[in-house]
Amino acid sequence: MRLGGPLFKEYETPDQWVAAVHALDYRAAYCPVEPDAPGDEIRAYASAAREADIVIAEVGAWSNPLSPDDATRKAALEKCRNALALADEIGARCCVNIAGSRGTKWDGPSEEDLTEETFGMIVDTIRDVIDSVRPKQAFYTLETMPWMYPDSTQAYVDVLRAIDRKGFAVHFDPANLICSPQRYFNNAEIIRDFVARLGSHIRSCHAKDILLHDRLTVHLDEVRPGCGGLDYRTYLAEIAKLDKDIPIMFEHLPDAEEYGAAAAHVRHVAEQEGIAL
Repeated sequence: MRLGGPLFKEYETPDQWVAAVHALDYRAAYCPVEPDAPGDEIRAYASAAREADIVIAEVGAWSNPLSPDDATRKAALEKCRNALALADEIGARCCVNIAGSRGTKWDGPSEEDLTEETFGMIVDTIRDVIDSVRPKQAFYTLETMPWMYPDSTQAYVDVLRAIDRKGFAVHFDPANLICSPQRYFNNAEIIRDFVARLGSHIRSCHAKDILLHDRLTVHLDEVRPGCGGLDYRTYLAEIAKLDKDIPIMFEHLPDAEEYGAAAAHVRHVAEQEGIAL
């Protein structure tokens, strides 16, 4: 597996980008350009990544293709198509988005989101994106979420089967699957089950942690790896069984110092388990 995350350093050329990735001792990186970048620039970064042995993990398509607002939904669909096309051209392992919400917040909960009707909308939307782009090597994926599909291993299996497209694969963020004390204290088994059933389809992963607080009713906070209850020994050991180039990407931390602490923790656990990053 390969570790990666935000760079916190500006770059203007592929060489500067490669230097920034290597300075953090990362072997994976987020996509270094936007979908509207010129073709020659995209190809230059793709070539630099190959020559430097850097895996471009994912292109973010963060948007709400299920928005009840027509203009927002149409713009989101176009963003998803462009992100998937960029992932395919630059050689990223996947394009990733959440399924979207039918509520007022693009990544927030809605009573309509975990319904059969919404499941069907998700399937239709992703088929449309994949069929429009027809990627040759990249995959469209969904980040697991606590209050929208796919919100469990079984939900991801169901989505994968229903979409039934070669261009659809799996993104794994175990912290986002922990939405109750029951799942919190059983997260190692959840990780093992997810990898056992979906491991061959996983294209990229996120590295976060989650902390259950001791006040009523239930309070769960996303925290830095090593500061919560996620079983990183199990997580790394299970991912290590799969494709050797699977990226594990840090996200949602406030500054470079926090990312450094996160990387130090994950590297320490990996070293104890004899896992190469």
